Amino acid sequence: MSRRGTAKKKTAKSDPIYRNRLVNRLVNHIMKHGKKSLAYQILYRAMKKIQQETKKNPLSVLREAIHRITPTMIVKAKRKRGLTYQIPFSIKKENPLGRTLAIRWLLEASRKRSGRNMAFKFSSELIDASKGRGGAIRKKEEIHRMAEANRAFAHFR
Repeated sequence: MSRRGTAKKKTAKSDPIYRNRLVNRLVNHIMKHGKKSLAYQILYRAMKKIQQETKKNPLSVLREAIHRITPTMIVKAKRKRGLTYQIPFSIKKENPLGRTLAIRWLLEASRKRSGRNMAFKFSSELIDASKGRGGAIRKKEEIHRMAEANRAFAHFR
């Protein structure tokens, strides 16, 4: 079979209500064990709660939260001469890795929160992140501190 032709690039799908790709990515990260309808339920309930609490467009709150959580520096472990170094790397804002990390940290922080259900915890974490506080913001700051502390190893890139 010839492999000379280029593969067709897949387009990211958007969700049915907000028509947004970021929301669809978030649903795919929320989803566990293939239960996508449950993930949609959680997200839409959280968006409804954000709408009620902040009186703002929930999409703008989501975008603001993701923007604030997205890291500019990360550390990667690299082995050199039998030792493992934490090497800092900078990330551009449009890089999908930063956004993926932001979504992962947001969900991790909301799952650790105490509360009634996932929609409540997720909405609370989104509101906190859009205001610049919360567990996900703390995680970003921790990663930035680690990158600053290991700046001496930047030449190992």
